[in-house]
Amino acid sequence: MLAIIPARSGSKGLPNKNIKPLLGKPLINYAIEAALKCPQITDVLVSTDSEEIANVARAAGAWVPELRPDSLAGDKSSSLDVIVYTLNYLKEHYSKEYEAIVFLQPTSPLRESGDIQSAIKLYQAKEADSVISYTKEAHPIFWHKFIDENGTISDLFDGKDLFNRQEYQSTYFPNGSIYVVKTKLILEERKFYTPKTYAYIMPKNKSVDIDDIDDFQYAEYLLKTKTHP
Repeated sequence: MLAIIPARSGSKGLPNKNIKPLLGKPLINYAIEAALKCPQITDVLVSTDSEEIANVARAAGAWVPELRPDSLAGDKSSSLDVIVYTLNYLKEHYSKEYEAIVFLQPTSPLRESGDIQSAIKLYQAKEADSVISYTKEAHPIFWHKFIDENGTISDLFDGKDLFNRQEYQSTYFPNGSIYVVKTKLILEERKFYTPKTYAYIMPKNKSVDIDDIDDFQYAEYLLKTKTHP
């Protein structure tokens, strides 16, 4: 298995967030260290367009075989594009092939090695095409509304009245933390989801995905609480 940690240099919400110190440690190090502790993972690779990020990643023990090309460094570059490019690059230049990839965004620092290992074990036990981490939605999805530029509220779902929370079935959303995906699915079909995709459920306090300073400070608070309860 190949762990791929994507770390583009550009970030509008929080500049240089991938190497921003979080409790004295670069943010990306949390993903690298968690992946390195997983015995199922063969290689831990960081894909980046930044020499600065590459140096930080290498110091933390990750493999950075090259800098990502400019065509994969923009806002519109997709995760699938990065994974396909990386797999093809490693096959061509290192003769390396993998049965599955473990995609770990560096913006999920609360994810632990045990979570990654559990997701991989679920992938193996179910003989899955993919396993993706999810967390429970706090509010019923039918409470969500569209609000236009005038402040007018309109229904997201037609014909659904507002009931008490307990009357709705629980819903879940992907928290962006862990993707375990069969390499064949990525290369041949370029997708993460099939009927044989399973959810690895993570608690809310491990599901922070850092996009801006508020997320960063919340993650910092949770990590402090975990370290010093």
